[in-house]
Amino acid sequence: MARFTFRLPDIGEGISEAEIVAWHVQIGDRVEEDQSVADMMTDKATVEMESPVSGIVVELAGEVGDQVPIGSALMVIETDAVEAAVSPATEGPVLEAENPGVEEAQTPSPLVGEGRGEGEPQATSPVATPHPDPLPQGEREQKKVLASPAVRARALDLGVDLANVKPAEGERVRHSDLDAFLRYGSAQGYTPIRGPRADEQVRVIGMRRRIAENMAASKRAIPHFTYVEEIDVTALEETRAQLNAGRGNRPKLTMLPLLIVAICKTLPDFPMLNARYDDEAGVVNRSGAVHMGMATQTPAGLMVPVIRNAESRNVWQLATEIARLADAARGGHIASADMGGGTITLTSLGPLGGIATTPVINRPEVAIIGPNRIVERPVFRSDGRGGETIARAKLMNLSISCDHRVVDGYDAASYVQALKQLLETPVMLFAD
Repeated sequence: MARFTFRLPDIGEGISEAEIVAWHVQIGDRVEEDQSVADMMTDKATVEMESPVSGIVVELAGEVGDQVPIGSALMVIETDAVEAAVSPATEGPVLEAENPGVEEAQTPSPLVGEGRGEGEPQATSPVATPHPDPLPQGEREQKKVLASPAVRARALDLGVDLANVKPAEGERVRHSDLDAFLRYGSAQGYTPIRGPRADEQVRVIGMRRRIAENMAASKRAIPHFTYVEEIDVTALEETRAQLNAGRGNRPKLTMLPLLIVAICKTLPDFPMLNARYDDEAGVVNRSGAVHMGMATQTPAGLMVPVIRNAESRNVWQLATEIARLADAARGGHIASADMGGGTITLTSLGPLGGIATTPVINRPEVAIIGPNRIVERPVFRSDGRGGETIARAKLMNLSISCDHRVVDGYDAASYVQALKQLLETPVMLFAD
């Protein structure tokens, strides 16, 4: 038998540590090579850790919410191998066989729990997991389900036992599998068992902690102001319907791609809005390219993936990229390259948008734009003969929050008026 120390690999440029957001194994569990064992969160993304070897878990590096330095031990696995193994995860050997009992006697292990080193692992209290498995131990080993923390949380909330959900491909249960089960499971007599939910205390960890820290820092450091204007999007909605009617196999357009085109066309005249404020250096870095942040609600919380060089994409390319980033963020597999580096952010609640919003700036950016719900109301229009007539119009309030250290109220109002003019004359969106 040999001890195999799995050290946390370098999972992002400039990242010195990562937070444990979920354990998928406990001490005493058997893991197979390439099995998902933990989810680790950096400042940019959540990364799934997979075991490089098969064996019995004898030590884990802390509990959910703890920070683990890059290169330090994440877990120890007791394998059947005699020789030590080497991992390419970091520079030099990071997975090594240990002499049970000897090394531990010389250097106290920083990990939670210890194995006996010989024979069966020592019975210790397992690390608490966010979603306890109600199956008996023997049945649990037979019905071990592979799923992301987001899928597990959703299944728990719905009262669905993931052991009853059959994956469409591979062994991992995904959101689509859960959707299919909910659609067809009820027709086969399955009904989730729900009872009154007890009070609970939820530890602020992972994505929720990052959101809390970032929002608090933004409101603490940035003097926000918000400007709201009403825009008649009747013609824009007609244009969108015409484009969708002839889209062929291209993605269906929502309002967002058209709005991004308008934002990119108007920003060159207002460079103070497409910028990042470096507090420490006291410098505002104005960007020539538009790297559009897309605030996206996910099961884990709000994420802001970025459309790089949005100004160089047409509406169909923008629609495709929006869908790709939203699916990746909600599915929990967003790449670190798609996070960070935005120069301005767009946030939309769609039909839930309300009358007006006061969005919080995505620091260190200096502006965030929020379209609100489209409503249909009667308006007065010119009849072309000097009189007026009442017509139906689709109206939308548009909010913009700005950093008052960089952007003056006059600049924000002037920008929104330029945006309003373009959106109310949508033919200009496609003019060079």
